[in-house]
Order: sequence, then C-alpha cells, then structure tokens
Amino acid sequence: MRYTVRLSYDGSKFSGWQKQKNAKSVQEELSKALSILFGDETEAVGAGRTDTGVNAVNYIAHFDTPSDEVYDTARISYKLNAILPKSISIHEIKPVCKDFHARFSALSREYHYFIHFNKDPFMESFSYHCRYGLDIGKMNEGASYLLGEHDFSCFEKAGGNNATSICTVYEAVWEKYVPSHVSAMGFPSADGDYIVFRIRANRFLRNMVRAIVGTLINIGRGKAEPESIRSLIASRNRSNAGESVPGKALFLSEVKY
Repeated sequence: MRYTVRLSYDGSKFSGWQKQKNAKSVQEELSKALSILFGDETEAVGAGRTDTGVNAVNYIAHFDTPSDEVYDTARISYKLNAILPKSISIHEIKPVCKDFHARFSALSREYHYFIHFNKDPFMESFSYHCRYGLDIGKMNEGASYLLGEHDFSCFEKAGGNNATSICTVYEAVWEKYVPSHVSAMGFPSADGDYIVFRIRANRFLRNMVRAIVGTLINIGRGKAEPESIRSLIASRNRSNAGESVPGKALFLSEVKY
C-alpha cells in the first residue's frame, strides 16, 4: 500500500531533502527509519528538493509498504518519531491511492523567507539579520514582475539538471509580521522590524527563491529599480541576479494537491 507522510524538519542539520553521497539528508534519515520499522528496504519519495540548510513545515512525502497489510498509522507515526532525530518530526501518515505521487501530483508549493532588522537572539537560527533599511513598497513592485509563466533561468543555480526552467508564479509578496516572542512576551521591537517574503508557484528551480530574495533586497536598497526584474528574467543569465541569501531563513511551508 502507499501512504503519505506529513513532516517538518530543521534544515540546519541536513544537506537538503534529497539523498546525496557523503552528506546527511532528510530523505535518507526517513528512508532508514521506515526500513527499520518495516524490516525491509523502504524508500521515501518527497514533494521536491530543498537546498542545504533550508527548513520545511508540513512537507509531504510518500512510501510504499512491503505488503498490502493495513497499518495503524498513528502507531507508525509514534514509532517513526521515536527512531528519527529531534530535527525531524512526523505529524501524520495517511493511506492514499497507488497513483498518488508526492512530487508529480503536487499542484503548487509555497515558501516563506524571514528577515529581521535589529539584533534578536531568538531569531538568529531561522531568520536573516538584515543590517540596512529596505523599501518594502519597491520590493513588492519588483515581486509583481515575477507573476505568471516565465523562464526563470536567471535565478537557477548552475547544474540544476531540470528538463525546463519554466515556472508559473501565482503569488509573491512581502509582508510585515510579529514573532510570538514579541507579541507574547514583549521583546522590544518597532513596527516593521520583522518582514517575511511569501512566494507560491507550480514548481521551483534549485536555489530559485534565495536568488529572488537577494535580487529583491537589492531593489529594496535602491541598487536597482523594480522594473529591472523584467529585463533580468529576459536575460536568462544568473550572473545578472542578486546574491543568494542564507538558507537558514527559508521554509518550504505548504504543498498543495
């Protein structure tokens, strides 16, 4: 039988989701845990890659059991959480039809990128400390040019090995937000100290979101105009885009089917 797994993980402990030689990955850890549990080699298939250090909340994977036996999914979840490291948490396991595929059945994926502007010890692990002011209005204007179907080669890391670099972006927006330690415990902050970039698309290229954020930061700093995104996309040249921002502040936050 085929089952889906909904899980979250701290990406700082891994080289990404996908198995790699001589590097620790989430896929490898989950597959090993499933194999121990079922007593037979069991491979977890994920909704897509995440870069080294990138985190995920409610990530979706699937696996096939060695037999057609119907398992107690709550018990499987409990046992997997006992086997897996603290950096991976299983939330739910459900049976699905045999033709469901965690990657190819997905309709869209959403990422969040977190930025804070003032020193905050409680954000350091999962947010990018930006030490200069940004014009969010201009960054949102620049983000609007990402919407629609485009060849996003200019944001793709070399060696991605994708069949195509064409993606459709449905939403891309910067927003202010207030972290829980600020709202619940009164950590000193001002309006706009914390911002988040949210982007949703049918698919993403390797390193695409981090390169987009770095490019939009350049616009927010006044180093480029918002409409420069048009010519950048048309160029299909990665060297014309901004630097990739750190992966620790990036979260794959939702996969829709």
